[in-house]
Amino acid sequence: MEFKDYYKILGVEKNASADEIKKSYRKLARKYHPDVSKEADASARMAEVNEANTVLSDPEKRAAYDNLGKESAYRAGQDFRAPPNWDAGYEFTGSHDGDGMDSAAFSDFFEQMFGRAARAQRGAGGGGAGAGASQFRGGPPPSQRGEDHHAKIELDLQDSYSGAERMLTLRGARLDDSGHLVNEERQLQVTIPKGVREGQLIRLSGQGSPGFGGAPNGDLFLEVQFKPDTRWRAQDRDVYQSVNVTPWEAELGGPVEVTTPNGSTVEVNIPAHSKSGRKLRLKERGLPAATPGDLYLELHIVQPQATTEEQRAAYAHLAKAFPQFNPRSGQ
Repeated sequence: MEFKDYYKILGVEKNASADEIKKSYRKLARKYHPDVSKEADASARMAEVNEANTVLSDPEKRAAYDNLGKESAYRAGQDFRAPPNWDAGYEFTGSHDGDGMDSAAFSDFFEQMFGRAARAQRGAGGGGAGAGASQFRGGPPPSQRGEDHHAKIELDLQDSYSGAERMLTLRGARLDDSGHLVNEERQLQVTIPKGVREGQLIRLSGQGSPGFGGAPNGDLFLEVQFKPDTRWRAQDRDVYQSVNVTPWEAELGGPVEVTTPNGSTVEVNIPAHSKSGRKLRLKERGLPAATPGDLYLELHIVQPQATTEEQRAAYAHLAKAFPQFNPRSGQ
């Protein structure tokens, strides 16, 4: 998948104002609109222009896109894969489908960047009643609920085991009086419920956009993602934890102590003749719930390095003990 340089597609500088983006978009739309254009690739170019405008005309999407570009230094056409949870902490307003366009019209690049936010927003109930305010001519209606907001947040997996209080910083953006992008931040104290899972939405009532005419504010929906951790990962309520064992522990078996994600230490019996990748199930030690998930311990055999004469002699003795063993015999 290729990185999309939306500024290059619209032919504007990275510090372009909203008015400059709008003018460039209209000019290109007249040039490439399939109904009037004589260009051979008019439909494909128009789709690119629409997608670029969808991002750059939205202050929040543009701010997130700009930050990704600064951190990753990608160029147009380069192979691209978004870093895990790259958009965590960015607050988006309303729907993310962009100008009523069918999501099928967007590229894979757009889908990887903003598709999850769009689906999560729809799952949260769309953009709120305030999303339709623009259909009223002559200003907003007398009473209109504020738009809902959406943001992805990263938590430690351990937060799900006990619940937590977290001070979260959310990043957003707006346009100043000259139409240039201004980044903003706000902090919120958030209660993380025990047993929260990846993809779950935490709803903060009234933390969305203000309502009109005395109507209530919109809500803020926080989509939970767990921080990448080499020790463990979650799949729904089940948790998978990597456990290092020695070659003799794996082959001979026996008890080993393991510290689980909830902080407790348990003694686990390793079955004899275990191989790397073997999973041991600890029932109901996964994420808390009415029916808790399970904890799966994935064994990983770690070979010690021989750094002394005695240790090298031990390896030589092992080789003599297994003269017929050839790990490449099946290759």
